[in-house]
Amino acid sequence: MGEVIIVGGGAAGMLAAVSCARQGKKVSLYEKNEKLGKKLFITGKGRCNITNACDAEDFLDHVVGNPRFLYSAFYNFTNLDMMELLTELGLPLKTERGNRVFPKSDKSSDVIKVLSRELQRLGVEVFLNTPVKDIIVEDGSVRGILLNKGERRECSSVLIATGGLSYPSTGSTGDGYLFARKLKHTIAELSPGLVPFEVKEGFVKELMGLSLKNISIRIADSRGKTLYSEFGEMLFTHYGVSGPILLSASSHVTKALARENLTLFIDLKPALTKEQLNARILREIEENRGKQMKNMLSSLLPSSLVPVMLSYLGISPERRGNELSKQERLAMVDGLKSFSLTLTGFRDYNEAIITRGGVSVKEVNPSTMESKLVKGLYFAGEVLDVDAHTGGFNLQIAWSTAYLAGQNMS
Repeated sequence: MGEVIIVGGGAAGMLAAVSCARQGKKVSLYEKNEKLGKKLFITGKGRCNITNACDAEDFLDHVVGNPRFLYSAFYNFTNLDMMELLTELGLPLKTERGNRVFPKSDKSSDVIKVLSRELQRLGVEVFLNTPVKDIIVEDGSVRGILLNKGERRECSSVLIATGGLSYPSTGSTGDGYLFARKLKHTIAELSPGLVPFEVKEGFVKELMGLSLKNISIRIADSRGKTLYSEFGEMLFTHYGVSGPILLSASSHVTKALARENLTLFIDLKPALTKEQLNARILREIEENRGKQMKNMLSSLLPSSLVPVMLSYLGISPERRGNELSKQERLAMVDGLKSFSLTLTGFRDYNEAIITRGGVSVKEVNPSTMESKLVKGLYFAGEVLDVDAHTGGFNLQIAWSTAYLAGQNMS
């Protein structure tokens, strides 16, 4: 009965197996896909943003859902510990803008490769194409698992590391929530997390693929109250807006957007005050007196944004700069400083990086990741109601909770 079983061969499942087997325990890992790390393979556009190299305090500031629950797990196995482990396993790393950590090769498959190799070295038995049907519990304690074909495997503890609902094509179909619910665990409301927004304005189609760097955004409700603001990078899509700062924003405005449409204000020139921007436009007009607006604005904006901005301001592209009234010029300053779009909703789980919500952390011991309701039942990774901003933080949540669970499974 000393065997430990891990359900789910993603980031959390693989690391928990390593952590557990390094203590000499007999570990079996069950994965319903044909290979390990299927979702890990597509993270960071296939490059795998492993973690974030910021300091500990800063790291926890980026955790949106239940940061306090994460303290034990994170300080037991930090972002630096994860980097050290992968380096020790022979994976060279690099740190990019925003402290985001990637494999030097830019290949997520290399992360999966080194973890798989370590599982093999430690003698972890990996069962692929083997879905788990049920967790067997008797007298309040885990006794084993039931496989799809009705086969029973006995064990002393089980870790549920099945991920969430995001990217269902990778096998994330919410199995862990079903297991947890059946065992009387509460599931905090589930929703797509780190997910792009849909907008009302049809003109965004003309901007599809345009990436804006060094801009700042503000999202406000109908009363004008600011719900989120950030500086960084965003992207226009055929249906709305995405990119790092918008994905992170999605975690903060879920409930508000369910109630009403919200307004996104984009400051395209955050480094300049309105006065400085007005002076800059006046200078452009002075230096290019006969130039048409469509040509003059190209020094201030990306070319695909020029016709959209002029239409937004109600100014003809053929109009000459020196024909602008003071009122129109000030309206242009306002437009560049607070270009607004109406946020109407989110995309679905197919485009969500993570799932928000999950197994209630009130029913899980933060020092061990063991269930408070069932002895020998553990949880790690996305199945838990813990989530963070984009930038490697969510993967670190998976690594930290998995490592701690692996240490405590007996």
